[in-house]
Amino acid sequence: MIATTSPTSRLTDAFDRHERALTVGVEEELLLLDPSTHDLAPHAAALVRAAADVAVRTELPAAQVELVGPVCADAAAVQRALLDARRRLREVAAGRVRLAGAGTHPTAPAEGPISPGDRFARISREYQWAARRGLAWGLHVHVAVPGAARALAVHDALREWLPLLAAMAGNAPFHEGRDTGLHSVRPKLAEGFPRQGVPPAWGSWEAYAAFLRFTGGPDADPHETARELWWEVRLHPVHGTLEVRVCDQPATAAEAASLTAVVQALCGTLAARHDAGELPPPAARERIEENRWRALRHGLDAVLLPFSGREGAGERCARELAAELLAEVAPVARACDGADALARAADLLDATGSERQLAVARECGVDAVAPWLADRFDAELDGA
Repeated sequence: MIATTSPTSRLTDAFDRHERALTVGVEEELLLLDPSTHDLAPHAAALVRAAADVAVRTELPAAQVELVGPVCADAAAVQRALLDARRRLREVAAGRVRLAGAGTHPTAPAEGPISPGDRFARISREYQWAARRGLAWGLHVHVAVPGAARALAVHDALREWLPLLAAMAGNAPFHEGRDTGLHSVRPKLAEGFPRQGVPPAWGSWEAYAAFLRFTGGPDADPHETARELWWEVRLHPVHGTLEVRVCDQPATAAEAASLTAVVQALCGTLAARHDAGELPPPAARERIEENRWRALRHGLDAVLLPFSGREGAGERCARELAAELLAEVAPVARACDGADALARAADLLDATGSERQLAVARECGVDAVAPWLADRFDAELDGA
């Protein structure tokens, strides 16, 4: 008998090969700042060339670098890796640029230069205005959920939690020197690109594969096509991970680790519910998008509509729901050695990144926010 290959096997193999559940890895996008003015400094290519021993690469904006963390068992290991990489990158920068973490630069012009490279040139040609205005920085958390069927089910279930994660991770209230009135304007900037925001609930790998053929063409490499699905959670067929892309870039490695612990434990909780047959049907996209807008506009003070299966609960404050989420996923966090990082996520319920930035601007003006972000970056490294 001649063996046949499923048309979806190239997409599912990496998920089915995982031997360890709930390993995590992060990619964080950092701002490069002029040390005198704290304007954006488009020197990413030179910094990446100099940082040969750091897992760092250029991204679309020339004033952005992406730190790529290793595969880790828990959020504490993620934090250690990020601190080491941030510290080494600062050493390589040697005072020529300062580094900071936020979802947007508070005062930069709306458009900025693009990094060199064939892929970035192609993106710039294709997406034009959106590429020039793509000055947005995010934290991407990869979680290994073994088994393709389980990973797909967790992806579809995780969608309805994206607004709450966005509210917790908001760190982008300013754009072009103005208070946008949003706790996170970054996702609205990203919407200049297609395939952004809340993804579809795929329901099957065949549906996912069909969409990749629809967008990329029948002869396109599905892995390459999947790279340009920029939704806030996506299935990553190369790594075999769920990639959660909803978070603004945090200011500190500790905050990045706390958000990683939340995402890891939430994925584990949803995976356990899938295995027990307890996942509700995926929520309708338009309902999630309504909550998403509320979260971006009001942060943790947003009033969110009920999640699927909880219609009797009525509208709830995002801050209360976030506290309940931390309690709900705590058992999985403990099993993943992420209890300490998850506990520190409660600090975000007291003051998110956006709330801290707004407080600085009220006291000292918006021009003080970028230096303050750079100071927070340095203070953590100097004190760690």
